[in-house]
Amino acid sequence: MFELTKEKWDSLRCSFCTLNKTRGQHPKYLPFAFSELGVSMLSSILNSDIAIEVNISIMRAFVAIRQLTDVSPANDITKLQQEVKELKSYIEEVFSDYNDINDDTRMQLELINETLAELQSTKALSNKPRPKIGFVK
Repeated sequence: MFELTKEKWDSLRCSFCTLNKTRGQHPKYLPFAFSELGVSMLSSILNSDIAIEVNISIMRAFVAIRQLTDVSPANDITKLQQEVKELKSYIEEVFSDYNDINDDTRMQLELINETLAELQSTKALSNKPRPKIGFVK
């Protein structure tokens, strides 16, 4: 068991749930809190069914808190960095495909323009009058 510091006590206090005009606004003594080891030692002293159930629930709470603190922000940061790398590679791949499509489209348009130019030049050369088709009187 250990005594909370003033800063910890102030951070744990609920600012809107403490009554300002009655007792409890300014505590005379700082409260004590149990560590995980303190809870297990207390459970070895107390031997009632309720004490055992409370001890089990408190120990589970300590385990849950430890699991939450074990997940470090560094892991989250590395996950985000990995996702950013994947997104960058995906975007580069998409843009390279887009540029390839543009190059292919440009080549096709050039071929179409060349073919149209050839057709126009052959049509200009063949502007000779055609013989009329049909019966001659």
